[in-house]
Amino acid sequence: MERTVALVGPSGAGKTSALRAIAGLVRPASGRIALDAETWFDASGRLWRAPEERRVGLVFQEYALFPHMTVRANVTFGGNARVDELLERFGISALARARPDQLSGGERQRVALARALARDPAVLLLDEPLAALDAHTRAAVRAELHELLHELALPTVVVTHDYEDAAALADQVGVLVDGRLRQLATPDELVARPADAFVASFTGANLLRGTARRDGGLTLVRLESGDEIYSADDVEGEVGVVVYPWEVVVGDEADGGSALNAIRGEVRSVTRIGNRVRVQLGPLTAELTEASVERLDLAPGRIAVATFKATGTRLVSL
Repeated sequence: MERTVALVGPSGAGKTSALRAIAGLVRPASGRIALDAETWFDASGRLWRAPEERRVGLVFQEYALFPHMTVRANVTFGGNARVDELLERFGISALARARPDQLSGGERQRVALARALARDPAVLLLDEPLAALDAHTRAAVRAELHELLHELALPTVVVTHDYEDAAALADQVGVLVDGRLRQLATPDELVARPADAFVASFTGANLLRGTARRDGGLTLVRLESGDEIYSADDVEGEVGVVVYPWEVVVGDEADGGSALNAIRGEVRSVTRIGNRVRVQLGPLTAELTEASVERLDLAPGRIAVATFKATGTRLVSL
């Protein structure tokens, strides 16, 4: 089964360089690039295929449409055999005579995708496909792009710095840092079993630091703040404590017991995002419903207690 792989990581991690190496726009110092039995680059065998010899469809971050060409001419530049079919497929037939500066961000993306597919590629490469879109358009285009990639069933590599985009678009996500792949797994696996502290924080987790030791059937962690919490993970020594915002409950008091961790602190911020509210409480961010925030009267300066289960508290290497 064909699949979409996303490469995520901070700026300068090497994500776009990897994409350009696959496309043949840069020559790596070592390694091998192949699609099935077709080798495009092999440093040991001194093999190099030029970009035009590779069956690649590349969509650049800013789409790189030719501003002086119409939509039809831009798509034809990729290949003229399927132009009408692709214009119809992407719903841009009515825009065939328009120029890029007359299009919305979502429309420009469709033109860029149509041009890439006009090459009849064997693999599709997308460089920050949603970065050029405004926040209002982004969610709708993300859903549309997910459906398209599923329909195309082409091997696809997506480069993005946004983990939410990667998780929504890809079957597998690779976290890249300083040119090295920290972890490659499904979005669910990255959240459930992050390989290290960087992967955990990049996927949106709260990350605390502390020292762990076994205490009966659980692991006791003394945090840098002095708070003590428990985890079901069997780890000792210096650790990163991973807790996701949706696993944190905020209340006036803790229920107590080692199965439920509690950290008391001051509410630092309350941020509403759609139908969810992100509350910064001490060192933790919690993701709550609007009803919960109103019921607890949460506002900056308020003292409250964040609780989370020991079974949902993951310990990772620093």
